[in-house]
Amino acid sequence: MRALKIAGSAVAAVIVILVLLAVVGVPSGFMTAAIQAWVERETGYRLTIAGGTRIGVWPSLNVTLNDVTLQDPKDRDGSSRLTVGSVQADMTLASVWSGHPQVTDLVIARPVLHVPLLRERTGPLNPPSRPTTSGGEPDANAPTIDRVTVTDGAVEFSNVRDRVSNRIDGINAKAVISDDRKVKITGSAKAGERPLTFDISAIAPAHSGERQNIPVELKLDAPGTLQAPLSAKAEMRLNGPVLMINGVSGTLGDGAFNGWASADLSSKPLVKLDLDFQRLDVAVAAKSDTPSSQGLQHAWSNATFDLTGLNYVDVQARISAAEINIGEAHVAPAAIDGALAGGVLKARFANLGAYDGQASGDLIVDASMANPTYTLRSDLAGVRALPLLRSTAGFDKLDGKLQAKLALRSAGNSQRAILSNLDGTVFALFQDGAIRGLNVAQMIRSLTSGTLSGWQEGKEQATDLTQLGASFRVEKGQATTSDLNLVGPLVKMTGAGTVDLAAQTLAFRVEPKLVLTTEGQGRASDPVGLGIPVVIDGPWAEPRIYPDMQGMLDNPDAAYAKLKEMGKGLFGSGGGLGGLGGLLGGGQNSGTTSGGNSSSPLGGALGETIGNLLQQGLSQGTGQGTGQGRSQGRSIPAPEAPASPPSQNDAPAPPQQDSPAMNDVLRQLFNR
Repeated sequence: MRALKIAGSAVAAVIVILVLLAVVGVPSGFMTAAIQAWVERETGYRLTIAGGTRIGVWPSLNVTLNDVTLQDPKDRDGSSRLTVGSVQADMTLASVWSGHPQVTDLVIARPVLHVPLLRERTGPLNPPSRPTTSGGEPDANAPTIDRVTVTDGAVEFSNVRDRVSNRIDGINAKAVISDDRKVKITGSAKAGERPLTFDISAIAPAHSGERQNIPVELKLDAPGTLQAPLSAKAEMRLNGPVLMINGVSGTLGDGAFNGWASADLSSKPLVKLDLDFQRLDVAVAAKSDTPSSQGLQHAWSNATFDLTGLNYVDVQARISAAEINIGEAHVAPAAIDGALAGGVLKARFANLGAYDGQASGDLIVDASMANPTYTLRSDLAGVRALPLLRSTAGFDKLDGKLQAKLALRSAGNSQRAILSNLDGTVFALFQDGAIRGLNVAQMIRSLTSGTLSGWQEGKEQATDLTQLGASFRVEKGQATTSDLNLVGPLVKMTGAGTVDLAAQTLAFRVEPKLVLTTEGQGRASDPVGLGIPVVIDGPWAEPRIYPDMQGMLDNPDAAYAKLKEMGKGLFGSGGGLGGLGGLLGGGQNSGTTSGGNSSSPLGGALGETIGNLLQQGLSQGTGQGTGQGRSQGRSIPAPEAPASPPSQNDAPAPPQQDSPAMNDVLRQLFNR
């Protein structure tokens, strides 16, 4: 009886131990060497299991490997490797006994694929040796897998010398393999702060081996990187280290595309592709608000951007599209040939359809050094200026047909740095358009009453222009011109000055001429000059605009003569100061027979002020006039008209060269 009790207790203890081992797992260090040998024999890669191996029998037979590293034995520095936190394989016991393992579920936790970033292409690497199977029959002993689950995976790209490291994190994926060899992979990941989701369908080959076409379907959604979801079909084939992707077709958003691609992965990747899009939308970072009519101005960003990644892949590409949208910029049609090698990107575009015109040119971006450089050469012909400037620079004040030639170069890794280092030449000519929101003629006339602050914008205002042209020499972000020329039905203007692109400021000195009668430029005489240079200075969103008093006072005689000529243009062709004074005074004391009616559009306070000051200046400059008129600045009666009309060759005697009185008059006239 006692022996029976002892036997029963022993059986119970064995059962408890077996249950515990089934739940917890059997330490199986003896299996580690066998697994490592099998992996290296079948794949040629070295498998290191630092955390040991464990076998469990509940709820099914399973094998767990911890702290696993898989790498090429020829890779001495270990920069290219796969590390895995744990791998668990659930198998059916019957398949194990049969010698043909069937893995029902393979769970890979915390895998990290380390990919070295190479600056230079090297010779093809010798792949690890492995036995080849017959191309016509499958390997009967190869294990089969029904489902693979990856949790919290990552891909790390790094270059130790350049101190570069980038990661794709949060990779969670599930792959299901059906009996008819169809593979369905779904998952998500995060590239930086940008999420992406993917859905891949493929048909696995009947047997392992290279040069077998694998039909693949891909759906990719990457907000912030792609403007719309991507859907594509292709046939993939592995030819040694070269992945070939043929028969590519699909849609990006609602635009179709087709073409082919390949990737040589033997060392530094070499990607070749030829794609034709019906419509290609490219996402760009949102730009800041443009300056408003209230003068708000946003400085260029100092935020740095990194182009180092251009050094670690070589590309040969041709991209064509019926239309391309880059942010708000629109090009249709487009064909771009590009090559990236050694960190230098070269792109050539010819006969791009750009806003009813054409654009051609070359762009070179050299990111091989720490401070990238840029070179742009481009010709624009017949391009609509308004949509081009609005989409690329947020500027909506200028319209017309644009002809332009650009030859620019710069360096930097931020907006401000690029504009501060900009050098080169720019020529631009706008024809048959308008300056929107500004009435330049009215703005210049307003200078007779004081300094202007800002552009005096108005929604309903505009200045028609026949031509606006200038050529600029750009040095260190300073664009200088000496041949600014604006021609319009009511205004002409020439000038010179500098645009500080980095500081967003203007410094111009212009010579305006206005058509100051309703006859327009169809009349026989030329437009009337203001007589005084005008300075445009300050932030380009809201500059100060005022007469150049220094230039006026340097030569008061010429300024006075111009003012008199301006008076003729403003108030008729009579030519006499008495008539001008009477007209400006509202039609009283008119000494001329034309233009002296009270319906003058520029009569009233402004006209009376100019007339009084001109007459006062004449009287003071010649020593004539009453003290009352000088002291109070009131209108002095015009002298009687001469008995016979003066000859056109008889010009009024100018005031003294340095007349203090005339200087005072001019200062009063312009509130300076």
